[in-house]
Order: sequence, then structure tokens, then C-alpha cells
Amino acid sequence: MYAFESYHRAQSLTEAVELLAANPFARPMAGGTDILVRLREGHKDYAKIVDIHGLPELEGITEDRGELRIGSGTTFAVLMASPLAARLAPVLIEAAGWVAGPQIRNTATIGGNICNGSACADSAAPLLILNAHLDLIGPEGKRMIPLRGFHLGPGRVELRQGEILRSVRVKPEPGQGQGLGTAYVKYSMRQAMDIATIGCGAGVRLRDGRPDGIVDELRLAFTVAAPTPVRCPSAEAAAMGLPLNEAIQAAVAALEQDVSPRTSWRAAGDFRMHIIRTLAGRMIRTAAERFAMHVAKHVAK
Repeated sequence: MYAFESYHRAQSLTEAVELLAANPFARPMAGGTDILVRLREGHKDYAKIVDIHGLPELEGITEDRGELRIGSGTTFAVLMASPLAARLAPVLIEAAGWVAGPQIRNTATIGGNICNGSACADSAAPLLILNAHLDLIGPEGKRMIPLRGFHLGPGRVELRQGEILRSVRVKPEPGQGQGLGTAYVKYSMRQAMDIATIGCGAGVRLRDGRPDGIVDELRLAFTVAAPTPVRCPSAEAAAMGLPLNEAIQAAVAALEQDVSPRTSWRAAGDFRMHIIRTLAGRMIRTAAERFAMHVAKHVAK
């Protein structure tokens, strides 16, 4: 049994917003994979629930005026089975495969993964390198904000009273994942059913399409490398205009300016920094190879 103090099953998105606006201590719940665990642990902050699971306004994966729209209530299992998401945001599919196990992926939603404010959210790093935006609705109306900056600290996000994440938006560009080669990997103590010790996503565009070509663009993001999921502007800038091997070395050398890994029972800070450098080099190279493969495939047609 869960110690609910109040529980309301919203029948529409409008009703959900009204219920949350009327009760400043209530939390929206979709998959419940985080909230129910915390409630079972006795956290009173999760005792008042507005259930938004299954609301049709939060479902579906569509292409809307050139943008990939992923309803916030979309489970990771549904996301992984979407040909549209696989075509427009393959790195997000890759990251979804790292989320816990099949039972959790059948229930956990992308909206919950972003809005719980966790530094280890598996979807955060790929969405950061895709420059994703969040479609929010609340008592004061709708607004669209970038994901970058949405996470304010551990467990804290830029959601106003009564607001609900309606969808995640990714604007596609020609080629693989916004014209970038992309890659994501999660390092954890176990290969399944574990949260990330470090998660790393990379996006690379090469000037001439060769695997060892000049880096025209690097996007690099981490989870658990700081109090929130982060992009790495110093590393990205350091790699610009350099041949791939030199770009990797320059980006890795600049990473300390972008991250601040902490020591916890899971891993020491210096060990996390070692993993950050290692994963960055691997993911940048993998993303570059995928970009080159995409270019070669396109030229061959």
C-alpha cells in the first residue's frame, strides 16, 4: 500500500493543469517508476498525486511541421519501436535502450525522465546534443523552452506551478540526427537495471565527410558529470576546426572546465573524471564514424 494523502485521476490535460494549480503540493504522475518508489520509502513530498497516465494529449510520436514531436507520456518501449524517432533522432533510441530493463521501459515515460530533475536521466544527454525544446502548458498558457537550462539542480527543474510537460520537440536537419553523426553510451556498475555512473552523448559533423576529417561541429553532453545534465561548451569550442584525432585530444583536455563530478558511494570523483574523458573520446570517434558512413552512403546513391 502507498501512503497517498490525495489522489486524483485527471480526465483531460486541462483538468490536470487545474488540479495541479489548485494544489501547490501535488505532483503529476505518469509512469510512476520514480514517484511510487519514493512514496514507498516514506517521502511525504510525493503523497499528493495528480495522475496523468494515459492522457491522449500526452501520447504519440509525430512529425509536426518539420519537428519530431514526442508526447511526454510516451514510454521508452514505445519510443524504441518508433521508425519515425529512429529516423530523425537515432541517438535517442540508442539512449532509451540503456534505461533500466524491459519492465521499466514499458512504464517509464520520457516526460518523467526529464521532469524528475535527475542528474542521471538517460534521455537528457542525447536530447541536449539534439538541442531539444520542451512544450509546456500551465495555468498561464503555453510556452516552448530549450531543454538546455531546464535542469536547475538535483531534483529541481524550470516548471512553474501547475505546469505540465506536453511534449519534447526535436528539429531535424538533413542527414542522421540533425545532420550529425551521433552516439550515446552509459557507464554503470551493472549493464542493466542500474542508474548511470556517467552517461555521455556526442554529435559530430565533419567538413569533408572523411572519418579523419576536420571537425566542423561538436556537441558533447554528460549526465552525472555535474549536479545537472550538462553540455560542454569549452570542449566543443576546443575541437572546432581541427582534424578528428587532434579534436578529440583538445576536447578531452578542455573537459575539466565543463564538468564537476562528485564523489559518492557509487564512484569517487577522480574515477568519474577518468570515465568522462574515456567516454568522451570514444563517443566523439563513434559519432564521427557514423557521420562519415552516412555521407558515404548518401554519395553512393
